[in-house]
Amino acid sequence: MKLSEIAGRLNCRLAGDGDVEIVRIAGIDEAGQGDLTFVSNRKYVSHIKTTRASAIILGDDIPPVDIPSLRTDDPYLAFARALELFFVPREPDPGIHPTAVIAEDAQIGAGASIGAYAVIGSGCTIGERVTIHPHVVLYPEVSIGRDCVLHSFVTVREDCVVGNRVILQNGVVIGGDGFGFAPTKTGTFYKICQTGRVLIEDDVEIGANTTVDRAAVGDTVIRRGSKLDNLVQVGHGAQIGEDCVLAAQVGVAGSTRIGSRVMVGGQVGFAGHLDVGDGAIITAQSGTSHDIPAGGVVSGSPAFENAAWLRSTAIFPRLPQLMRRIRDLEKEVRQLKNIVENQENRGD
Repeated sequence: MKLSEIAGRLNCRLAGDGDVEIVRIAGIDEAGQGDLTFVSNRKYVSHIKTTRASAIILGDDIPPVDIPSLRTDDPYLAFARALELFFVPREPDPGIHPTAVIAEDAQIGAGASIGAYAVIGSGCTIGERVTIHPHVVLYPEVSIGRDCVLHSFVTVREDCVVGNRVILQNGVVIGGDGFGFAPTKTGTFYKICQTGRVLIEDDVEIGANTTVDRAAVGDTVIRRGSKLDNLVQVGHGAQIGEDCVLAAQVGVAGSTRIGSRVMVGGQVGFAGHLDVGDGAIITAQSGTSHDIPAGGVVSGSPAFENAAWLRSTAIFPRLPQLMRRIRDLEKEVRQLKNIVENQENRGD
């Protein structure tokens, strides 16, 4: 595909030779002849001089370069869209594999594809053009919207609802029992029946081996457009707002409510019953034990305001040295105090 055609399809401004033939998209260090690469992070600008790519996607703020370029105010988004021009996903043919086990009263939408050994329970509703890969299990009364993709070994438990255009990666479990046990006087734990549902709204993607638990009462909700990475745990009764991003190994305890457009780094832990405001940012490995206001940026464990955390972490390696200085200063203060006291005693 000629670079000029790519520029038009990506709505980018072409700088340089538009007749360059592009055959694939590649990273800036791996790219070679016929490749289109990109730079969206300024720390990689120096790599432009050494790349062997035939062309490059750049932000409008990057100075002119020696190779043909596609200019845009959002190079990362342009890169994501460029990938789609060259990558053809492998989609299974519509239809039902003969080894799939489907309840007689299940409703299957037109154009759906159901793979080998999938199990569709009684009362399930599956929308149009849904792809269900091998070994997926839907418990009874599950609802799946249009144009969803459920990869192998996904399990959706009874009564849960999945919206339109949802992607569930391999091994996702939706609607497993929440972690609810009542302690008894004898020191044992009585299991609390988990009667709630999980609701997944439209355009959500959930990464591999992530779990979203049902609650004893009420719904656990993942709102429209949110993206959860691999190995995320969403506890019973929690709510994730619209367009949130949760990186790998995040744990959200029960009944915590996360607002919209919240960004959560990897291995963050949320205590239960918290409120996180819209647009908050929680950096990686933070432990949150308190509410976070809208727009707040927190770090550390326990998490606190990011700027203060950065100053604190800069001091940590110097603590032994600072402690010695404090002890030396205390010693000098005692010596000066003794001198003053001696002078006062002599009447000087």
